[in-house]
Amino acid sequence: MTLRFSLIIPAYNEERLLPRLLDSVAVARSCYVQPEAIEVILADNASTDRTAAIAAAAGCHVVPVAKRVIAAVRNGGAAAARGELLCFIDADSQVHPQTFAAIDAALRRGHCVGGATGVTLDRWSPGIALTYALFLPMVWLTGMDAGVVFCRRRDFEAIGGYDETRLVAEDVAFLWTLRRLGRTRGEKLRRLTTAKAIASTRKFDEFGDWHYFPLIVEGIGHLRRRGATALTDRYWYKPNR
Repeated sequence: MTLRFSLIIPAYNEERLLPRLLDSVAVARSCYVQPEAIEVILADNASTDRTAAIAAAAGCHVVPVAKRVIAAVRNGGAAAARGELLCFIDADSQVHPQTFAAIDAALRRGHCVGGATGVTLDRWSPGIALTYALFLPMVWLTGMDAGVVFCRRRDFEAIGGYDETRLVAEDVAFLWTLRRLGRTRGEKLRRLTTAKAIASTRKFDEFGDWHYFPLIVEGIGHLRRRGATALTDRYWYKPNR
């Protein structure tokens, strides 16, 4: 059987939250017309906990990726994929039951190069809600969103996958490049807001519900650099887990 979907999960020490993601994936697979046409790949980024064992026990194809760059982890999972369509989801998230059906429908309708499902959050507060609202204008203007990111495998290969020179914002750069490819064919990025993923708020739990605002200036400065910085380590690569 030709696989329709490869769902790729980049993960580093995710034993606490990975099981709830895999439970949600199992539900989404059962809601798709051909559950057996979906493979799940766990790209294990040198985890020191039970992440790989949990994924293997759940039937995932575990792919070890040693390079501690999130773009390389996504690419490592994609290199092992056999599906026609590639999907990427963070290990601390949860997917909507209709994820695969919604993506399939969007791509079969045509004029769609790929896109993302969008997200809601697993808890809310005034600070979190204002942070969420801060990003909405950019999402509306560009069509670029978070959640389950998807595209055809041939298009992923055409644009060279994720940029491994970027330690962060590789997901934004990827969608921007995919968007440019789509424009050459009259295709757009699509936001599948009826199948939103649930994103974790653990960064807010750790740094505070208002922490994005003092980080904005530091973050803008960081986006101009591609090397490691104190912000990169503190916020992405040396997590408190």
